[in-house]
Amino acid sequence: MMTQVLCLGEILYDCLAQETGKAINEVNHWTAYPGGAPANVATALVKLGTSAGFIGCIGQDEAGEALKQLLSETGVNCEGIQEHPTAPTRQVYVLRSPEGDREFAGFGDLPPDQFADAFLNADQLPIPLFEQAQFLVIGTLELAYPTTRKAVFRALNLANTYNLKVLVDVNWRPMFWPDPEAAIPLIKQLWQFVDFVKLSREEAQWLFQTGESGAIAHQLSSVEGVFVTDGEGTISYHLNDFEGKISAFQVSVEDTTGAGDSFVAGLVHQLCQQGLTHLDNAKTVQEIVIYACAVGALSTTKPGAISAQPTANEVEQFLNQTTSSI
Repeated sequence: MMTQVLCLGEILYDCLAQETGKAINEVNHWTAYPGGAPANVATALVKLGTSAGFIGCIGQDEAGEALKQLLSETGVNCEGIQEHPTAPTRQVYVLRSPEGDREFAGFGDLPPDQFADAFLNADQLPIPLFEQAQFLVIGTLELAYPTTRKAVFRALNLANTYNLKVLVDVNWRPMFWPDPEAAIPLIKQLWQFVDFVKLSREEAQWLFQTGESGAIAHQLSSVEGVFVTDGEGTISYHLNDFEGKISAFQVSVEDTTGAGDSFVAGLVHQLCQQGLTHLDNAKTVQEIVIYACAVGALSTTKPGAISAQPTANEVEQFLNQTTSSI
């Protein structure tokens, strides 16, 4: 079966603090949830009905094996998963506020560049997957590590060769970078390859000095779509020259981990469903973004990034209920 979307980058465990509002040394109980933005996007896509493959590197350890098994059971193509003989699968500690917002609190005892995902080998990327896919989804975290950075740019060149559309979710996390100062010039190298960009409002201000999607699209000139999310606030979008703003859905938030990844999955799912040639209508474009917002909102109603992801039926039901009550 053809794999429509390739998601390249990190897969890891988010260790969520069970007690809210506490500092890292005060937390007594942690629960490990599978995560990592590109892996989250891959599982969310499959749950919505779009085939996806994950490309990344895990450790030859229990954690890596469990993550690979989860992806496989979910229906994600795992041909692109590499295993590192000595570096462990990454775990990241996440503190939570009483409101459900999270704060990343480090990786335990190891420096950020010593985990398996920092060692994705460019020469082992599965070219047959690129030959058949329609989309490549990447973040920017893996640019922090020289080995995986090479793999990222090789993947972008393959995407260019085989005419894949490329979506970048900036997903800025300074603690992943041994040298955060190195990030901006590397992130800027991505723009020449990119068709769609998703940013948080803070990331948009940081990289483009504006939170307006249209202004960012103008700065980048060659992109087809820009999406700026703002948590529970307004989503600003620019897609195929149609611009607009949409208010985020108000839901009872349990945990915001992976909400942006679910938004990306909803978006890419719709772009695959609708076909890029049908984006010549302002209403269709707006509906695509509303759908992505619904997927993002629903994923915050349960803890954990992957376990909370909705099916296509759940999204449809939610949209029917909310739009009929407006």
